Amino acid sequence: MSPFVVERRTPLPVAEAWRRLTDWERHTATVPLTRISVLTPPPDGVGTAFVARTGLGGAGFDDPMRIVRWEPPVDGGPGFCRLEKTGRIVTGWAEIDVRPDDSGTGTGTGADTGSWVRWREELRVWRLPGAFDAVTARTGRLVFGRAMDTLLRGE
Repeated sequence: MSPFVVERRTPLPVAEAWRRLTDWERHTATVPLTRISVLTPPPDGVGTAFVARTGLGGAGFDDPMRIVRWEPPVDGGPGFCRLEKTGRIVTGWAEIDVRPDDSGTGTGTGADTGSWVRWREELRVWRLPGAFDAVTARTGRLVFGRAMDTLLRGE
């Protein structure tokens, strides 16, 4: 497996950071050559399924995922989501953790504070030898760090 972690601080309130990071279809604009399709009707929650299709033209692969833990923030409190990758090509899991930031980047207290966000993921690519785990993790940090930055900026 190739574990990686990406952390960010943002002046956004917890609820807004959560909303932006769990807007699955918006991830399409942030991950190169990837399109996200949500397969289940809203609202999001345990059991929500979606597929990230990565490729160019007819060549590519699907990365199906399902939400197995869904704890949206309430009243400025933390939010947590865990996704399990259910495909043949990419396996593993991802977690999104959004919490009030106590470092002073926010504008006040409660729902007005900024947020600390962590994206933690562990993945394995089918037929890719373990010798490539470090490269896979480094690539994951780069791609998902950029995705988080873009989503949190609201682009």
